[in-house]
Amino acid sequence: MRTRGLAETAAVLAEPARAAMCLALLDGRAWTVGELATAAGVAPSTASEHVSTLDGAGFVESLKQGRHRYVRIADAQVAALIERLAEHTDHRPAPAGLRASIRAKHLTAARTCYDHLAGRLGVAVRAGMVDHGLVDLSSGISLTSQGKSVLAELDVPLPLAGRRPLLRDCLDWTERTEHLGGGVPAALLDRALAAGWVRRGDGRAITVTPAAREPFAALGVDIDAQR
Repeated sequence: MRTRGLAETAAVLAEPARAAMCLALLDGRAWTVGELATAAGVAPSTASEHVSTLDGAGFVESLKQGRHRYVRIADAQVAALIERLAEHTDHRPAPAGLRASIRAKHLTAARTCYDHLAGRLGVAVRAGMVDHGLVDLSSGISLTSQGKSVLAELDVPLPLAGRRPLLRDCLDWTERTEHLGGGVPAALLDRALAAGWVRRGDGRAITVTPAAREPFAALGVDIDAQR
């Protein structure tokens, strides 16, 4: 995201509809303006104006495919900013109503944090990979040779080195401890979705399937203990 004044950046997210759109986009997918309008509870024309504001501020980028216009979070830096702001604003009473309580429970168990796993499952993946020697914390955070071998066996491709770190700690706003962010966790989530180990649920919620038991065990995670 382009460098902006603090007050100017805060003003962009101070509008409830724009904030709702950004939170919806944290699932890592590209949304149409119409879908964002529904998520924010505004008219499509109003949603289009909000998207233009977010685009101009560097929060989102727009893509065109055929006649459709899609919108997604601009990059991982923006996603991390929104996630951290959500962390600061989520100190509130437990949700009222059965539906809200169930949704909150699902988000706490497993969800996406932009393009990687979060919630109890994300935290368990970090802990498991560290405990099994797949990730080394002795000097920063890095993938070990054993970690590379395990990921290769699971057909998780290692991203090329670039501006984005392969691994970084990302504070989990429900668990109050770290899960893994960066290029490797993003590749792991892509592989897990494609292989059917997990599937997307309501919004950012992730549902773990029985097929995840063996591959996640290789990462040091007992899936049954996460239920």
